[in-house]
Amino acid sequence: MGPWTSRLLLLNVVVECLIVVTGGVVRLTGSGLGCPTWPQCVPGSYTPVLEQAEGFHKYIEFGNRTLTGLVGLVALAAVIAVVRERRPDLLRWALPVLAGIAVQAVIGGITVLTGLHPATVMLHFLVSAVLIAVSTALWMRAQEPSGPRERAVPRPVRGLVLAAALVSAAVITVGTAVTGAGPHAGDADQPVRLAVDPRTLSWLHADLVMVFVGLVVGCVVALRLVPEATVARRRAAELLVVTLAQGAIGYAQYFTGLPEVLVGLHMAGACVLVVAMARLVLALTRPTLPRPA
Repeated sequence: MGPWTSRLLLLNVVVECLIVVTGGVVRLTGSGLGCPTWPQCVPGSYTPVLEQAEGFHKYIEFGNRTLTGLVGLVALAAVIAVVRERRPDLLRWALPVLAGIAVQAVIGGITVLTGLHPATVMLHFLVSAVLIAVSTALWMRAQEPSGPRERAVPRPVRGLVLAAALVSAAVITVGTAVTGAGPHAGDADQPVRLAVDPRTLSWLHADLVMVFVGLVVGCVVALRLVPEATVARRRAAELLVVTLAQGAIGYAQYFTGLPEVLVGLHMAGACVLVVAMARLVLALTRPTLPRPA
């Protein structure tokens, strides 16, 4: 795999994370309806107009929509690069990313047309998390040769890592529900929230985080007992660092009344967590080693 292709696939991961962060900025500044229609920004114009009542919010929302186009172009370039590199095995990762961006555009439109209903906002974020994981798989697999793979860790350790991955998915899902029930509605004039006690959801989220931390620590300890699993051991350590940092931000935002800056950092941290978790799962297998003659 050429160096430019590798950089392009890394860029694909970065922009997938960046669109989540800019989406968070839209939400945290109350700019979710800065462009009140879709696919146009206002009736008759695909771009903001000066006479709009939404003020600076229209530029924030339009900027996020514009970035979606950039994300799509990078994903398309990734597909072309994979084809040019003659790596058809990577198309199973590259094509879903490109298709997922189109799906995200539709979900984004539905979100605007439904007045930022929290269910569609949650779906928007969760699909982004899946796209980040798939983009990470594309990037990492491109750095390895194609062909058959073999197990890199014992079966019990594999089960522990996969359990951590499942719990991480639950943590992120409940975390989006916490946001959907909390104070950051995305539009200051039309706050639509989930009809669930946000404190109860926060406690559930915290409980799941504790379970996840325990599983990650278990992965780190178990992989230290597998001398040949050097890649997985390193990635488990990276995941633990990211998890602890994300947990610290989460508790800080909870006890300080959910300030916008910390909430935004927590959203960015969730993206990094998805990347780190995906990297560890991908390390469960490796290219089949040549057999000695």
